[in-house]
Amino acid sequence: MSNIEKYHEKVFEDIKNINEYGEEFWYARDLQNVLEYIQWRNFKLVIDKAKIACESSHNEVLDHFADVSKTIDMPKGAKKEIEDIMLSRYACYLIVQNGDPRKEVIALGQTYFSVKTRQQEIIDDYDRLNEEQKRLAIRND
Repeated sequence: MSNIEKYHEKVFEDIKNINEYGEEFWYARDLQNVLEYIQWRNFKLVIDKAKIACESSHNEVLDHFADVSKTIDMPKGAKKEIEDIMLSRYACYLIVQNGDPRKEVIALGQTYFSVKTRQQEIIDDYDRLNEEQKRLAIRND
């Protein structure tokens, strides 16, 4: 069984969070694990490329990549504060687009985030759709 057969869109749904405003976000450390990056510093390089793409497309980086910190449990009851990043769907999309193409799960992530982004665009623009477009949007949801 290939790795891609072990994954499905549920892996991305399972790590999705909803903030107090009803907006979706993902933590970079959770996405790192799903995308099979072992070392944070390697994944951070991918995030940095995604930030450049975000900025180059004239989007506000801080709207999509918000630095946060988390406290994690260490052995013997110790605690440690680590950096993390709250990611918008768009940020996740850019990350998987800049991910290691040799990883099958990256292809799944590219598909998941591009489809979910398109679905949200349709929802956001639903009132502007003609009747045929609305029927297609509903059928494909």
